Amino acid sequence: MRLIRVMCSGRVDLAFVLRAFANGADGVFIGGCRLNECNYTTHGNYHALTMVLLCKKILERIGLNPERLRAEFMSAGEGILFAEVMNDFGKKIKELGPLGQSEGIDPADLKSKVQEAAKLVPYIKMAKSDKLAQHLHRTEEYSEFFTGAEVDALFRDAVSYHIAPDKCQACMICLKRCPVEAIVGAKNQIHVIDQEKCIKCGTCFDACPTRFGAVQKIIGGPVPPPIPDAKRKIVRTSRDKSAAG
Repeated sequence: MRLIRVMCSGRVDLAFVLRAFANGADGVFIGGCRLNECNYTTHGNYHALTMVLLCKKILERIGLNPERLRAEFMSAGEGILFAEVMNDFGKKIKELGPLGQSEGIDPADLKSKVQEAAKLVPYIKMAKSDKLAQHLHRTEEYSEFFTGAEVDALFRDAVSYHIAPDKCQACMICLKRCPVEAIVGAKNQIHVIDQEKCIKCGTCFDACPTRFGAVQKIIGGPVPPPIPDAKRKIVRTSRDKSAAG
């Protein structure tokens, strides 16, 4: 068992949970202050709750038992309750066995599925930002707060971005504004988006000048392969330079 202390349960990111499972953790437990009793007035524990509800649906989608993830909220003075909850969670994980065993998933296949889900975390957080910020006050809201169909749609309709080689003017605007340096390019060189680094934030799409329209949004479909390096050089005429400027 590994304990990780954070200042608030709201600091536990969806990516952290998926990373733990990708690294072979059999279960993940998140403990926080009682709901509506936040010490920092930020009510981060509500964020932790909605994140866990979403993550459970993601685990279901990739074939893992959602009971491998659990969140409980209690005060620091409830030591007996904490011990009972941890014993109960420990028993459940022992019943389920090593990650993927009871689910019948090959370890390599399982790791690949979890890693693919982890890549979508920035997109998922943006797509569901309003819902993740909500505060749930009634327990009956929990079970269907995120539905399986809703999560399926997130994966099915995930947005990707591609720079059309015939439209890119190598202006470097999108390259400079990309927050994760996922765009590869240089002056007079057609830009390419590294899909492994891309977090699907849409910054490049918004930054690309409308007169070029080089950055394309692709929903639920494959991204065209990147143009070979040998074909990325742009040879400009005087007219081209005038238009690009």
